[in-house]
Amino acid sequence: MRAVLPAVAALLLLAGCTAAAPADDETPSPFATCAPPAGGDTELPDVTLACFTGGEQVRLGELRGPAVINIWSSFCGPCREELPVIQRLADRSAGRLTVLGVDTGDARDAAASFGADHGVSMPTLYDRDQKLIAALGAVNLPNTVFVDAAGKYYLHRLPVDAAELTRLVAEHTGVTVRL
Repeated sequence: MRAVLPAVAALLLLAGCTAAAPADDETPSPFATCAPPAGGDTELPDVTLACFTGGEQVRLGELRGPAVINIWSSFCGPCREELPVIQRLADRSAGRLTVLGVDTGDARDAAASFGADHGVSMPTLYDRDQKLIAALGAVNLPNTVFVDAAGKYYLHRLPVDAAELTRLVAEHTGVTVRL
């Protein structure tokens, strides 16, 4: 028995040495792929962000309205409550309104895990370096940007519930959606 214990210990050590630590992006993305902007011209800051799913780059200055952009992070308590409401907006306004998420200042794995756990699947951009909120002059999270058909935008700097989101979408994009 004494001869077997050192062999088992050696095997366990070797197994521990060869196991890779999880990478920051191992959780599969629950988010939809991003469509390139429709070639509009907005007053939004000219910030280009990668689609969370990879590949596609989206230049926000070319995003055609009407659109809603929700800026969030998995570590933000109010974002956790608001994001499912934004997802409901995306589901109920398909074809009439572009709805994008922007995960900011977050680890990819944390954002993907949060999205999967809360049923968030709308197209989402990844902004680990917080370029967009810096360009908008925003300091808190969440933020929601409403873009009208003419390309003018309104930045809402506080969390929203379904009733307020319905009102803000109608007021700032001209699209009526019942949430």
